[in-house]
Amino acid sequence: MDPLDPAEVRVLGALLEKEITTPEYYPLTLNALVNACNQKSNREPVVNYEEELVQQALALLRHKGLAVRISGTGHRVEKYAHSLGDKLNLGRPEVAALCVLMLRGPQTVGEVRGRTERMYEFTELEDVEHCLESLAARRPEPLVVSLPRGRWGHLLGGVPDPAHSAPEAQMPTPRSGEFEERVAALEREVAELKQTLESFRRQFE
Repeated sequence: MDPLDPAEVRVLGALLEKEITTPEYYPLTLNALVNACNQKSNREPVVNYEEELVQQALALLRHKGLAVRISGTGHRVEKYAHSLGDKLNLGRPEVAALCVLMLRGPQTVGEVRGRTERMYEFTELEDVEHCLESLAARRPEPLVVSLPRGRWGHLLGGVPDPAHSAPEAQMPTPRSGEFEERVAALEREVAELKQTLESFRRQFE
């Protein structure tokens, strides 16, 4: 299967999630799908997709056999659904784990377990590990991969950047100018304290 671009991953992940968590509103209208892609919670990164971009992603997913458009009797407006589970023969545990990785980026086993609760309840961490290992061992193409620092990432969009699996790697570091300013400020404070102590000592001489 050809790698999906980030918009395709987000659209497909949103369809997977909403099918399980809000089945009463699934399949989704285009407007509901745009909102699902852009929601602020349970998403990393948070995006602001326009309707046109979501439509383009849907067209690509339909061409790849990963999404379907539903219209006609019983549907006043066109709605959209995914076909990932059927195409790849995935069960509910695999769909839930894959969905979290698609919507939240690389995750640890514990994070996957905690963030799939509404979609599938893994009893033990070992169950999550077994699920991820089975997805990584799939042939002809694995669907997930183990990353540094105990994290896992999906492979639907190609091999993820290992740097994205390490939160520490994204933490900003002080620029050299800021560091020098802090040192100078501390030196001034020390000098002022010395002067104050000297003045205080002279009062008793």
